[in-house]
Amino acid sequence: MLQDVSSFCFFLPLHLSSSNPSPSSSLRTSFRSTSHRRFVRPLIPSYSASLPSLASQICLLSPRRIPPSLCASSSVSSCTGTSVEQLVGETDRSHEPDGYWDLSTGRESSEGGFDFGKCFESSAEQNKLAFSSLSLEELPENWRRSKLAWLCKELPAHRRPTMTRVLNAQKKWMRQEDATYIAVHLMRIRKNEAAFCVYKWMTRQHWFRFDFVLITKLAEYLGREKKSLKSREMFDGIINQGRVPCESTFHILVVAYLSSTGEDCLHEACGVYNRMIQLGGYSPPLSLHNSLFRALVRKPGIFAKHYLKQAEFIFHNLVTTGLDIHKDIYCGLIWLHSYQDSVDKQRISSLRKEMQLAGVEESGDVLLSILRACSKGGDVAEAEQTWLRLRHCDGAILSQAFVYKMEVYAKIGEHQRSLEVFKEMKVRLGSANVEAYHKIVEVMCDAQEIDIAESLMKEFTKTGLKPLTPSYINMMNMYYKLSLHDKVESAFTECLEKCHPDRTLYSIYLDSAVQTNSIEKAEKVFNHMLKNGAIGVNSRSCNSILRGYLCCQNHAKAEQVYYFMCRKKYKIDSPLLEEADYILSLSRKTLKKATSMELSQEQREILVGLLLGGLRVELDEDRRQHFVCFEFKDSSSTQFVLKRHIYDKYHEWLHPSNMTTDDSDDIPCRFSTIAHAYFGFYADQFWPEGRQTIPKLIHRWLCPRVLAYWYMHSGQRTSTGDIFLKLRGSRDGVERVVKALKTMSLGFKVKQKGKVFWLAFQGGNSTCFWKLTEPYILDDLKERVEADGQSYEARAEAPNISVDSESEYDESLDS
Repeated sequence: MLQDVSSFCFFLPLHLSSSNPSPSSSLRTSFRSTSHRRFVRPLIPSYSASLPSLASQICLLSPRRIPPSLCASSSVSSCTGTSVEQLVGETDRSHEPDGYWDLSTGRESSEGGFDFGKCFESSAEQNKLAFSSLSLEELPENWRRSKLAWLCKELPAHRRPTMTRVLNAQKKWMRQEDATYIAVHLMRIRKNEAAFCVYKWMTRQHWFRFDFVLITKLAEYLGREKKSLKSREMFDGIINQGRVPCESTFHILVVAYLSSTGEDCLHEACGVYNRMIQLGGYSPPLSLHNSLFRALVRKPGIFAKHYLKQAEFIFHNLVTTGLDIHKDIYCGLIWLHSYQDSVDKQRISSLRKEMQLAGVEESGDVLLSILRACSKGGDVAEAEQTWLRLRHCDGAILSQAFVYKMEVYAKIGEHQRSLEVFKEMKVRLGSANVEAYHKIVEVMCDAQEIDIAESLMKEFTKTGLKPLTPSYINMMNMYYKLSLHDKVESAFTECLEKCHPDRTLYSIYLDSAVQTNSIEKAEKVFNHMLKNGAIGVNSRSCNSILRGYLCCQNHAKAEQVYYFMCRKKYKIDSPLLEEADYILSLSRKTLKKATSMELSQEQREILVGLLLGGLRVELDEDRRQHFVCFEFKDSSSTQFVLKRHIYDKYHEWLHPSNMTTDDSDDIPCRFSTIAHAYFGFYADQFWPEGRQTIPKLIHRWLCPRVLAYWYMHSGQRTSTGDIFLKLRGSRDGVERVVKALKTMSLGFKVKQKGKVFWLAFQGGNSTCFWKLTEPYILDDLKERVEADGQSYEARAEAPNISVDSESEYDESLDS
């Protein structure tokens, strides 16, 4: 009976559903108007014999709205709309089989994407929004039937700009029911992108009324096609109307995010999952819990550790809803706890007890995680017990276990026992890996065992393993602490011959030069760090050179370094500040900290290049001023180098919450500046009203440095040497950039893929572009983006577009 009701509700007239009348009055009006031209099909006569029962059933179709507490208590999803109506039932929550997925395999494997369909395999039949067919033959107007049939056939053949123009030409006669019919038809033939375009066009019309079921259906269809951004837009549209999306909409959107490869997709999936429970009051099926948890632990431990609270929330939901907990859930949760900087031993112990009560044996992965946790706390007794259990497990002991055991003994000062473990590792496994050499060299350097450390370092360099930089840093630190400055210099020279330059290496060498009063050498090193953007300076190096100038009484240069540190907002050591104050006061000079902030010419050019690459400028609602949001990818080594460089360049502008310690390279992937009136100009030019655009004066700002940072931020270079620059904006804005680049004698082609434009420099044009920008490309990035030496992540993300056509633009561009 309810299925019949849903079919009946689909054909309610628009003027009835929009005013939200009582069900009985709506039915009476509907039966009086069966000949109304808006009806596309006569109502089934049998319904008239059961009006009272129908009224009671239709009451179930009232839309759920978000209550003031932002939490809905009921887990039943009920949907209603204005033009298209359908009854949505509950999603089946049948349990998955215990062997549904292998967590450990998923975490260690880096190949393959998320299996979108697996989340729905074990469910019984998912409730589908089945629209009843509209019959064109039953429309009273012949011309309307003809136009709708023509639109349904014509629109899917065009791109979005042309579709918009065609729909705009139908404004005089088009109504919501007509547009809804077209959208439903397009969804039926799986032209969901076209249906999305039709719906977006509908929302801009004066007669538009929110249609809950239509937008729900469209969101789910787009989600199943892994169009997570468009599906999320529909999802947010439901939320903005004060209604709670259906359970299936939450479910599909989470899976769509998990199947995507974007940097923020996992974070967004967690957010939708949390809202599904806290806002919707739903109980997700076991498959969704498992899939999200698996995605969390698939990341490397250094990144996954930040998702510990989310993993605990998933585990809590599994326990409270009484669902079966897979054995790898326990394993993954302990694994996440073992990677925390401060390990919660009590929580790990309680999880192990729960595993025992559930009859789950501790696998090798669990024992390895426990050994990792012991290595951070120096728990030797527990580590040795775990080691004995690992030796009796099936399979060979992993190399990480030896490294953790070495670290345990190092924590309690038993350095020789760490060396014995290292030797045992080479005997058992045949050789030692990079992590083992790094750890044993670090342990021996901390123990100041010079001979042993040097012999291990020689052995390490002969193996050909990389990287060597961490071990050289430990060696130089040991020499510096022992005042062996000649060996510091020799180790520094040897490292530069075999490794990429590193700031920590230069800082140690600078400290050594200052301590030996070699001020000329120290000045040369500092200037090289300052000029090389891939190395850069920080508070530590500035304090070192300031100390050197004050010791040799070079007050003029000490004053320059002091004001440089004030401008960059570097912290000055208290003894140096007092000494500088005393010395400069003798010459009747007063130390004043810089109060006015202003972007340098270099900073302005870098900012324009990053803005062309997609950098965001946002508004601080409290201060009514704008700030710049820097965002870089976690997994990209190229973005890591650029991130550190940008962090140093805009250090004085950064918000205090984004500051890191001097010796730490753990710079967040997202950081922002303070809110300042200076950034309002860039917001007006590049982000007016929060929408990205290309300013009309862009031709005045394009220069080689702007192009270089645009390329480093969002450009790519293929193995054939072709260079691609990504650009977002309108066609008019892209044409302004094209004209400006042509005045610089640069040849290229422009192609559009979706909403993104790609500027392709090929053959000799790419060589011209490289010669123009190479002086401003960071040294560490030149080798990574050279042709034939491109990084893996750039090759993976290279745009799959054809630029062989003679036309400069694609046939159709968004306006």
